[in-house]
Parts: sequence; C-alpha cells; structure tokens
Amino acid sequence: MKKQEMNRDWIATAATLSSALPYLQRYDGAIVVVKLGGHAMGSDEAMDTFARDMVLLRQVGVNPVIVHGGGPMINAMLEKLEIKSEFVNGKRVTDKATMDVVEMVLSGLVNKRIVQAINRQGGMGVGLSGKDANLITCDQTNPELGFVGTPTDMDPSALRHLFEKDMIPVIAPIGAGRNGETFNINGDTAAGAVAAALQADRLLLLTDVAGVKNANGEVVTELKATDVEEMTRSGVIAGGMIPKTETALQAVRSGVRACTIVDGRVQNSVLLELFTLHGAGSMIRPD
Repeated sequence: MKKQEMNRDWIATAATLSSALPYLQRYDGAIVVVKLGGHAMGSDEAMDTFARDMVLLRQVGVNPVIVHGGGPMINAMLEKLEIKSEFVNGKRVTDKATMDVVEMVLSGLVNKRIVQAINRQGGMGVGLSGKDANLITCDQTNPELGFVGTPTDMDPSALRHLFEKDMIPVIAPIGAGRNGETFNINGDTAAGAVAAALQADRLLLLTDVAGVKNANGEVVTELKATDVEEMTRSGVIAGGMIPKTETALQAVRSGVRACTIVDGRVQNSVLLELFTLHGAGSMIRPD
C-alpha cells in the first residue's frame, strides 16, 4: 500500500512537470522582476525556498531580477543604535544618520543574505544597489522626507551583462543623487522602475495578502488598468494596497507586459504564478 501511494506521488509529480511545459516555453528568455518584501524574509526556511525558486527560474531559461526591501531589519537596527525614526503620511523621514543605517542594512546585511541563499542553492547571485553602474539615479521626492528618492534615470545595461553570464541580480533599493547624495527608495517603486527599464515580461510584487479583493472580499485574479483605477476611486482598493497597485499601473503603462500582486505567504508562489494555469495572485494588465 505504501509503495502504491509513493507511486501515485511520482505520477502526480510527473504530470505537474508535464503540464508546466507550455509555460516553460512561454517564459524561456523572459525577464521577470520579483520584489521581495522584508516581511517575507523572516525565516531561513522561507528564504531557502525563495532562493531555490529563483535558481530554478534561471535553470529553465528565465532571467530573474530580485529587488528587495528590509523595513523590519532597518527598524531593528535603528532601535539598537537608539536612532529615532519619524514617519510622514506613512513614509519614513530619512535624515543623514538614518540614511547611513538604511544603506548599511539594505546593501549589506539584507542583500548579502539573499545572495548567500541563492548561492547555497547552486545559483550565482550578485548583490548590488541602485548606486552601482548608474543603475538608478534619483531626485529627492519631498524635502520633508529628507533622503528619500524617486527614480528618474535608469541604466540597466549592467543587468543585461549579468544575464549573459547566467547570474541573478539582487538589488537593494538605494539610488544615487545627481550631486553625490544617497537616497532611500520605496522597494515597490524601485522594482517597478527596474522592470520598466528592462521592459520586463513580468513584475511580481510579493506581499502578505492574497491579492486585490473586490467589494465582496473576493480575490480578483485578473484586472485591467482601468479596473484598478475604478476600484481605487470607489474605495474598494484602499490602504496599503494603493501603493502596490500604483506601482503596477506605472509599470504596465511603461512597457511591462503584466504585473502580479502575489501572495508571498504561499510556498513556491512565484512558480505557481508563472508555470500554472491558476496562478497565485492578482494580475494587472494594460488596457
């Protein structure tokens, strides 16, 4: 009996692999930008699973690019160093002392943890920030927020060179100013800017909710840009979902084929979204 059950598992695994073939062919050579949030990096097990999925993407011919956040880690370090952090309309006010900590945590601790996880799974992860190779040049978003930047000029050529060497770029959302400043960038915003600059096939925003929900509380699996705008005007899309849908709208209107807000709590959610029919979140397409 045990042997029969095991054989059924093998058959199910083979069937899953076989059904993925059209999607593997569809995404061969495609560029997929994945935004990994700080909350999704909580456990080593979750990190290893995510890293394994990224290495698998690279193995089957997809070019993954990871843009990560790290808010919880930044908060922990600021508290440890006894540096007070204030917020204006939900955005962190970033003075020089805070910016130094942000860069240290994002470009150092968090970035290298992801790179190490990828390398441990047999991939070749390469860590960088938006300051490297003129990847992201920023203007100051709002003087009240201090060193918070909005991407204005992008140069993704270094990322394309990494693709040619089968490497997986891991990008910290730190940008360079025009006068030598260093700016903190919202992780979703940075991911959208990178995806647009690369004219990526897909942008995946991993989050801690199931996706965009309609007025009845049901997850909507596919939306057009105008649907998102109407749901925002009517208040159906609200709170923390608004910045994510705004990033999605800007990305798809800048040449990204589609953006999906993915439930990052689901194991192997990126693979489910790309290589199965049902997906794992809410896909937003241009009209």
